[in-house]
Amino acid sequence: MNKAFKEYSGLDLSAVNKDILAKWIAEDTFKQSIQSRQGSPSFVFYEGPPSANGLPGIHHVMARAIKDIFCRFKTMQGYQVHRKAGWDTHGLPVELGVEKELGITKEDIGKKISVEEYNQACRQNVMKHTSEWENLTQKIGYWVDMEHPYITYDNKYIETIWYLLKQLFDKGLLYKGYTIQPYSPAAGTGLSSHELNQPGCYRDVKDTTCVAQFKVISNTASQWLLPNNSSQLFILAWTTTPWTLPSNTALCVGSKITYVQVQTFNPYTAEPILVVLAKERVSAYFSEKGLEAPIDSFTIGEKILPYRILQEFTGDKLCGISYEQLIPWVTPQGKAFEVISGDFVTTQDGTGIVHIAPTFGADDAFVAKQHGITGLYVIDSKGNQSPLVDKQGRMIPIADMDAEFVAKYVSLDIYEPFAGRYVKNEYDDTLTEQDATLDVDISVELKKGNRAFKVEKHVHNYPHCWRTDKPILYYPLDSWFIQTPKVKDRLIELNSTINWKPASTGTGRFGKWLENLQDWNLSRSRYWGTPLPIWVSEDKTELLCIGSLEELQAEIEKSIAAGIMIDNPLQDFKPGDFSKENYAVFDMHRPFVDRIVLVSKSGAKMFRETDLIDVWFDSGAMPYAQLHYPFENKDVFKTVYPADFIAEGVDQTRGWFFTLHALATMLFDTVAFKNVISNGLVLDKNGNKMSKRLGNAVDPFKEIEDKGSDPLRWYMVTNASPWDNLKYDSEGIDEVKRKFFGTLYNTYSFFSLYANLDSFAMQYPEIPYEKRPELDRWILSLLHTLIKDVTMHYESYEPTKAGRCIQDFVMDNVSNWFVRLSRKRYWKGEMNEDKISAYQTLYTCLETVALLMAPIAPFYSDRLFSDLNAVTGRYLVPSVHLADFPKYNQSNIDVKLEERMAIAQTVSSMILALRRKVAIKVRQPLQKVIIPKISEEFAQDIATVAEIIKTEVNVKEIELLEDASGVLVKKVKLNFKALGPKYGKIMKQIAQYVSEMKNEDIFAFEKQGILDFEIEGQPVQILVEEVEIISEDIPGWQVANEGIITVALDTTITTELLYEGIAREFVNRIQNFRKEIGLEVTDKICLEIQKHEAVNAAISVHSEYIKAETLCAQINLLDKIEQINQKVVEIDNTIETIIAISKA
Repeated sequence: MNKAFKEYSGLDLSAVNKDILAKWIAEDTFKQSIQSRQGSPSFVFYEGPPSANGLPGIHHVMARAIKDIFCRFKTMQGYQVHRKAGWDTHGLPVELGVEKELGITKEDIGKKISVEEYNQACRQNVMKHTSEWENLTQKIGYWVDMEHPYITYDNKYIETIWYLLKQLFDKGLLYKGYTIQPYSPAAGTGLSSHELNQPGCYRDVKDTTCVAQFKVISNTASQWLLPNNSSQLFILAWTTTPWTLPSNTALCVGSKITYVQVQTFNPYTAEPILVVLAKERVSAYFSEKGLEAPIDSFTIGEKILPYRILQEFTGDKLCGISYEQLIPWVTPQGKAFEVISGDFVTTQDGTGIVHIAPTFGADDAFVAKQHGITGLYVIDSKGNQSPLVDKQGRMIPIADMDAEFVAKYVSLDIYEPFAGRYVKNEYDDTLTEQDATLDVDISVELKKGNRAFKVEKHVHNYPHCWRTDKPILYYPLDSWFIQTPKVKDRLIELNSTINWKPASTGTGRFGKWLENLQDWNLSRSRYWGTPLPIWVSEDKTELLCIGSLEELQAEIEKSIAAGIMIDNPLQDFKPGDFSKENYAVFDMHRPFVDRIVLVSKSGAKMFRETDLIDVWFDSGAMPYAQLHYPFENKDVFKTVYPADFIAEGVDQTRGWFFTLHALATMLFDTVAFKNVISNGLVLDKNGNKMSKRLGNAVDPFKEIEDKGSDPLRWYMVTNASPWDNLKYDSEGIDEVKRKFFGTLYNTYSFFSLYANLDSFAMQYPEIPYEKRPELDRWILSLLHTLIKDVTMHYESYEPTKAGRCIQDFVMDNVSNWFVRLSRKRYWKGEMNEDKISAYQTLYTCLETVALLMAPIAPFYSDRLFSDLNAVTGRYLVPSVHLADFPKYNQSNIDVKLEERMAIAQTVSSMILALRRKVAIKVRQPLQKVIIPKISEEFAQDIATVAEIIKTEVNVKEIELLEDASGVLVKKVKLNFKALGPKYGKIMKQIAQYVSEMKNEDIFAFEKQGILDFEIEGQPVQILVEEVEIISEDIPGWQVANEGIITVALDTTITTELLYEGIAREFVNRIQNFRKEIGLEVTDKICLEIQKHEAVNAAISVHSEYIKAETLCAQINLLDKIEQINQKVVEIDNTIETIIAISKA
C-alpha cells in the first residue's frame, strides 16, 4: 500500500514553528546546509553585530528576517553561505547601562570604583542578554553561527583593529587636533559626525532665544555711527543658545550684506536706543506701522514699536568696531569684542549678525582664528585651560577654577549666582521642564540691564546624543582624527558600484554624506572600549603606533632595557601561537595598557594616549577582525572579502555602512560590500516610534508564541518594501495567517484528502505538458512564470515583490481558480489521464510553492515540502532548505494562454461583482451574459474560455455582440488630473465635446483606443487610458466596465432557473451536513426532505442531479421527518425546511 499524505485537523503555525525547529536541531540542518555545498562557489554575508546588553525588539525580527531570506535563497541556488554571528561589546550602550546598574556616573570611575572593576562589570554586562538574543534568533529561523561568534572585546579582534590603525597611521591619515567637536555631557565623551547624523538625533525643540544688544564703544572707528544723539548704540545679534553669550568674544557680519542703523526704543525698558541689523531683517523686528508712530516717546507694553532708519551701509564698514563685553563674568586674555566678517553669515534668520563664541562652535572658532580673536577660557584647579562650561555641561564651579585666576579674571559678584548651573536642564536629573533654564535666567538679566531686544520661545532643530537622548554641546576637544576627506573622491567612486536597496539611499542619504565628508573624530574619552594604540613622548614630539601584541612585547623589552619599565606584562605571550590560552595572558583594555610606558628613539618616556576609539571603528573592522587578519586566515580572507550582501537598519547608513566603506577604501582601495539593504523603521500601527515609555512596544517572543514566526516574517516582508517604514499591526499578521497560509493549508488539505482516497503518490508516469488539459497547462505556465519572476526578485534583493507574487499565485490562481474549476476532476471518475494530470499539476504547484517560499517562510515551507516528499520521495534531502531552488522552463510558459485565462478571470470577476450588486447568489443560475466584441482576437479568446466562464459564474450562455452600440448605452468620464496639465484652458470645451459624443462614437473610441479632434483649432488627442468609460444599466440587465471590456448580465430569473438554483442550494446544505455528522467522502446516503411548497417542484425536477452530487441513493419528500440525524436548513431568507441523512 502506498504511503498516505499527512492530514491535519487545523493550522497551528506556532506548533509548526516548534516542530520544525526541533527537527532542525535534531538533524543539524543548518550545518548540513553549509556542508552540503562544500566546494561550491561562496556567497559572502556579513552580520552586523548587535549589543547583547539590551533586549531584542520586534524590529530585530524584521532585520534578521531580511538577512536570512537571501542567505537561504543563495544556499538553495547552490552557493555555500557561511554566516558568522557577532557581538558588539564596546561603547556607550554598555557603559551607560553599567553606570545605571551600579548607580554611578563617569566622574565616579577611578574614585568610587576602579577602572579595572568598572571594565570587568562592562565585560559581564555586555553579554547579559545573550540567551534572549540566541532564543529569538532560533525562534525566527535566522540561521547564523552563534556557536563561534566574533566578539569585539576579544584580544584577537582588538589586535586586528590595532593593525588597521597602524596602517592608517603609516599612511598619514591619523592626526591629533584641538577643534570644536560634538560632545555629549550626559555620556561624557565626544562624538563623531556620523554618530550625530543617526536618524532621530536632530530634533525640533522649543528653546528660549535672545536678540542681545552689544553696546558699541565710542571711538574713531565707530564715530560715523554715533551722531549728535544721546541714545546708546547697540549691535543686535540673535542666538538660540543664550548660555553661550557669557563666552562671546566677537560679532560677525557679512562684508557684502547691507545693514541699517535704526533709531528706536528698547521694548522692555523703553529706553531710546540706536541699533544695527541687516536691512533684510528689519521687517522681522519692526512693523511698517512703526514708521508712522511718534519717535519721541514709547511706553512699555505698547504694541507698535516706533522706529526710523537713519542710514544704510555694507558690512565691511562695521569691521573693526569695538563693543563692550555683554556679560562680564570672566575677562578673556587676548583680542576680543570686535566686529569681524565671515562668509557663512546669512540674512535667512536672526539679525544678519552672528554672535561668536569660539569655544562652542566650529564656524565660530574658525572665523575667530582668522581674525586673531581669542576664545573665552578659564584655568581650572589642575592648571588646564578650559571653556567656561565644563564637560558635565555646567558653568564651571568656582571651586573647580584656579584661585589665582579667579582673583584676577572672574567677577565673582555677578558670576557666583550662575556658577555650577547646568546649561541644559536635561543634564540635571533634579530639574524638570517646568524649572527655569539657564537660558531664561540669563535672558532675564539682560532684559533688566537694557541688553536684550527680543526674548521669545523658538522651535529649532537641535542635535541630541544617539545613546542618551540628551542634547549635545559643541566643545573644544583634543581628539585624534582620521582624514577621510583625503579619500572622498574614491569613496564616492566606489560607492557608485554598490547596489543599494533602495538606490535613493546610496545616492541620497549615503552619497550626500560622502560629498560633505568631515574628518572622522576617532577619540572617545571613556573606559570600556578598544584603546588607541598610540604612545607619545611627554614633549609631544615623538609618536609610536603599535600594530600588534608582538610589536608591543618587543617595545616593552626596549623600555625595560632603558630602565623605564621593570617587567614585561607580555612576557608569557608567544608570538605565532594563536591559541585562546596564549591570547588570554594579557588584557588589551584599560587600565592594563595605560600602565605600559615605552621608550622613544631619543630615550624619552612615551605614554599611551588615554583615548579609546570610536566603537563604530570596531564594527567597521569586522571583515578583517572576525578572521584575526592578517595574523591568521590570510588565504581565507581572500575568499570572504568583500561581502556579497549585508543588511541593517537605516540608522546604520552613516554608522556601520559608512565605517565598513571608509576602512575598505582607505586600507584596501575596494568596497566592503557589493549589495546592501537599508531597512526602514518598525513603527506602531499609527506611525509612531515604538518605546516602552509610550506603551506601544511589541514583545517579539509573545508574537511568535501566539502566531508563529512565518506569518510574522511574511507580514513584515510583504506588507511594505524592507526600506520603507513598516506600520506594525498585529491584526495584519492574523490576516496573513488566515488568507495566505490558510489558503495554502486548505489547498494542501484538499489535495491530501483526495490523493489519499485515490492512493495517489505521484507513482504514475508524468503526463507530458502538451497533453495536459488547457487549465493544467495554464497553471503550469503561470507556475514557471512565477519561478522566473520570484528568482528575478530574490536576485534583485526585492523580497516584497517575491512574496507578493507567491501570495497572489496561491490565492488567486491555484486556490480561487485552478482548484475550484478542477474540483469535479478529483471527486468523480476513475484514475484516468485527466484525473492523473489534475493530481500531478496540483502536486507540482504545491511542491514548487514550498521551494519558492522557503527563504521567507522557512518553517511552514519545510513542513509542506516534507509532507509531500515523505510520500513521493522525489527529493533525496530531508529539508526544503537543502533542496535546489526551482528553475523555470521557458517552453512551459505560454504567454498567450496566460493572457486568455486572465481575460476569463477578469470577465468572471466582473460578472460576480454584478451578482453581488443585485444580491443574486452564484448558486442561482442565470441565463445570459452579453460581451461586446472588441477585436477578432478578443472574440476568439472569449470563445476558448467561454465554458470556464460559464461554469465559474453559473450562466447558461455567453453572447458576443458584433455591434453593441444599439444595446448598451455608454458615457465617457474624463480624467482631469491626467488631462488638465496637457490642455489647461480648453478642458471645459473638451469636456463639452466628449459629453456630446454619440454611443457609436464611444464604442469606436473604445475599440481604437484613441480619440482625435480639434478645439478652437488646437489638436486634441485622448487615449482610452485617460478616461473612464461607463456603461449604463438597461432594464433587466446589469452592466459593468473594466478597461476596454464590458459585460452585461441578464438578471431575469425564470422558473426553470429558480428550480435549478434551489437544487444547487440543497446540494450545498446536504454536503455541509455530511461533514458535520462525520461521513466519509465516499459514503453513500439516503436523504429525507420535509415538504415545502417552495421547494417540492424543484426537488422533483432535479432529484437526479441532487443524488449524483451528494452520493445519494434515494430521496424521499415527506410531510414530517422522524429521523435523529435531522437539521433545519435555510435555502434563502424566505425558505426553511428540514433534511435528514442516513447511510445507505
